[in-house]
Amino acid sequence: MRPGVGPCRSLRGRASLAACAVLLLAGCAAHTAPASPAPAAVAATTTSAGPSPVRTIDPAALRAAVEATVRELMIPGAVVEVRTPQGDFTTAVGTTERATEVPPGTDTHVRIASITKTLTAAVVVQLGQEGKLRFDDPVSTYIQGVPDGDHITVAQLLTMRSGLYGYTNDPGFAATLDADPGKVWTPQEVLAIGFAHPPLFPPGAGYDYSNTNYALLGLIVEKVDGRPLAQAYRDRLLGPLGLAQSSLPASTDTSIPDPYSHGYMYGGSAYAMVDSEYPPDVQAAARAGTLQPTDYTHQNSSYATAAGGAISTADDLAAWIEALVGGEVFDADVQRRWLDSPQPAPGQPATAPQYGYGIERQTFTPGATMYFHFGEMPGYNLFAGHDPGNDITVVIWSNLTVGLDGRQTANALLITAVNQIYTLPQQAEPAAPPTTTR
Repeated sequence: MRPGVGPCRSLRGRASLAACAVLLLAGCAAHTAPASPAPAAVAATTTSAGPSPVRTIDPAALRAAVEATVRELMIPGAVVEVRTPQGDFTTAVGTTERATEVPPGTDTHVRIASITKTLTAAVVVQLGQEGKLRFDDPVSTYIQGVPDGDHITVAQLLTMRSGLYGYTNDPGFAATLDADPGKVWTPQEVLAIGFAHPPLFPPGAGYDYSNTNYALLGLIVEKVDGRPLAQAYRDRLLGPLGLAQSSLPASTDTSIPDPYSHGYMYGGSAYAMVDSEYPPDVQAAARAGTLQPTDYTHQNSSYATAAGGAISTADDLAAWIEALVGGEVFDADVQRRWLDSPQPAPGQPATAPQYGYGIERQTFTPGATMYFHFGEMPGYNLFAGHDPGNDITVVIWSNLTVGLDGRQTANALLITAVNQIYTLPQQAEPAAPPTTTR
């Protein structure tokens, strides 16, 4: 998953992944043609502080830009759902299954990879709100056998500052997935892989996007809440918010509810788990049509679970991120702490993407700050974000994990969409920062 997934690069959902995408946003504005006036365009708003950073959104221009990106990256199918005070704009293109013509929609189910982390973190924060755990509790209070567990706090797990090695980065992990895609994994098995490697840094001394953190948080939820993680999601979040199309499947369940999209990726799982680049011969064969992508739809996502195992739809993800950022999940005091939890990683400037309690925050341009999470796993790439200041929600999913040029497909579509939504500074494109772990 350059978690995300949800794991995330697969389980990249990663802040690293997010960082790469969002830091490029302003730079790419200079390369995107401005939306042309059209009768269907809806006027942007102004605020008492001055002109809104939100553009007049032209649905035709948005669709054309999304379609161009989909063609460029050879994505079989994708959905870009944008909700604004101007109206809702959805662009659904391509097909949910190669060699067929089954158009995707906002009700199409997909594996959401690391966006699952927003659910896991939300349950942990609710438990803190109820006094059932404290964010400064050491992990050893709940789980034994964690390296340096007496000094790693729950908050450091939430914010990716534990220093624990991410199990999805293990060189043999992707090979195991490819050899046995139906394998049923337990959290203890994936944690053992992570714990077999030395920590990357002392607790709190750095930042590294590690799915090991969220595998541990899932176990903490089950111990403190006294119920399976899937039930905690349903009882605390999905049920109260009416998100009936979202779920965490059982460890033995490889199905996806209808309607669903297949998920594709060229090559083995390593291209989603680590930053492996496609060699020139693979790129050439895929572009020539002699190499077809692998269908990862029915992989067993139990390797991800609390870090990236959930399933949802664009509509449910939009409703979820709006509720989460908008204050419907926590009480007012805890909501403020949650909103303030994203902070720059040690040694990073305030302008860098910031990872908090299962959420990232980035200011695209003055007056436009979005809370979001990416998700990536073999077969799928996603983004869900909400800008509360302008009441804008963006949800994206693609059924191709990574383009042949190495770009994560949801990142590329996000850049496309944001340049149609906001007026961004015209500047030279910055270099993409190195990605951290999934």
